[in-house]
Amino acid sequence: MPTISTPPGASPSLRPVRQPDASAAVTLPPTLTLSSASKQAWGAVVVGAGPAGSLAARELARRGVRVLLVDRAAFPRGKVCGCCLNGRALATLRAVGLGELPVRRGAVPLRTVRMGAYGKSVELRLPQGMALSRVAFDADLVTAAVESGADFLPRTRAALVETDRADGERRSVVLHGSAAEVRVAARVVLAADGLGGNLLARAGLSEAPPIPGARIGAGVVLEAPEAFYRPGTVYLAYARAGYVGLVRLEDGRLDVATALDADAVRAAGGPGPTAAGVLAEMGWPIPPRLPEQGWRGTAALTRRAAHLAAHRVFALGDAAGYVEPFTGEGMAWALAAGAVVAPLAACAAERWRPEMAQRWAATYRRVVGRRQYVCRAVTAVLRRPALARALLQVVARAPFLAAPVVRYVNGPREG
Repeated sequence: MPTISTPPGASPSLRPVRQPDASAAVTLPPTLTLSSASKQAWGAVVVGAGPAGSLAARELARRGVRVLLVDRAAFPRGKVCGCCLNGRALATLRAVGLGELPVRRGAVPLRTVRMGAYGKSVELRLPQGMALSRVAFDADLVTAAVESGADFLPRTRAALVETDRADGERRSVVLHGSAAEVRVAARVVLAADGLGGNLLARAGLSEAPPIPGARIGAGVVLEAPEAFYRPGTVYLAYARAGYVGLVRLEDGRLDVATALDADAVRAAGGPGPTAAGVLAEMGWPIPPRLPEQGWRGTAALTRRAAHLAAHRVFALGDAAGYVEPFTGEGMAWALAAGAVVAPLAACAAERWRPEMAQRWAATYRRVVGRRQYVCRAVTAVLRRPALARALLQVVARAPFLAAPVVRYVNGPREG
């Protein structure tokens, strides 16, 4: 079971609870021991086996780099959100030769998004997209990395060590297993350890602190027989307390992911009652026992990293900063970063040059940062009740007005 970080001041009912999962497979084993890892000469160590880290590890291994992929969790493992793969995420998977992965897992095609805010709602067509549980998706990405030649160490924590000035050709990483601790050296380190990751901060290199007013994430996967929540549609309900997103997964269960104001969570007594209140305000069905389900939680969502790179280190995925998403953008950003960092990281593993840090920062902002601006704008509108209601009324009468924004956010469309 992955470690769950409870946001400061959040309700103690935000706790880790094991959810039965029909998608879960046999636990993915390590490909080597801690002891043997310490004896290898690594071209790259990737910390964090989420979509960004696993895809980066795979692409580096395909380029002939000796890669060690490390994660503190056992796989398969669940995550709070990120079950929607939008058009851009699917395009990235196709570009790296993994386009059939969601289909093989039985991912649910997404055709529409139903948005509700402050009593008003509208349904819009999605150009493309799929819903797939993170239990299945993340495990398959790790497997793809291993099949391409990367080594994998689950249930292992990592800490970055300050550069040994006598050997500026490598970065040292301390790996903590269940009963042992070793040090490994790599020519480049990729920090993909997520929202709550502190690989860079602990080494005094960088931080990604939450911005004022950032919401906390919480989610749960549950059995929900309500016909209202049909497969192929993403449901987004907005209220002053935050928003609730719902989508049917490949096994028919309902994934519920939220971004909630910390004050509202404390006042309601937990994320479950807060989410139920948001749905009630919209007049949408509340799944049975939603308030008392075992919710998983995250740290504050919206963050801005002070630096995206340091000497022989690149940050990517949520560790590089995060913006409250709309319909699947978080996964698209992670996959895009994992794909585009690989060529640069492979060059860095061969020969580091100081300008590579600036090059990664510029590349990341071009590939990910520009699209995050749109999400910031959409979020800003939806946090203003009068403006959001007026906008939804206009869009309900003329859906074509929202089509360009939906197409841009959803990502590229082939053909």
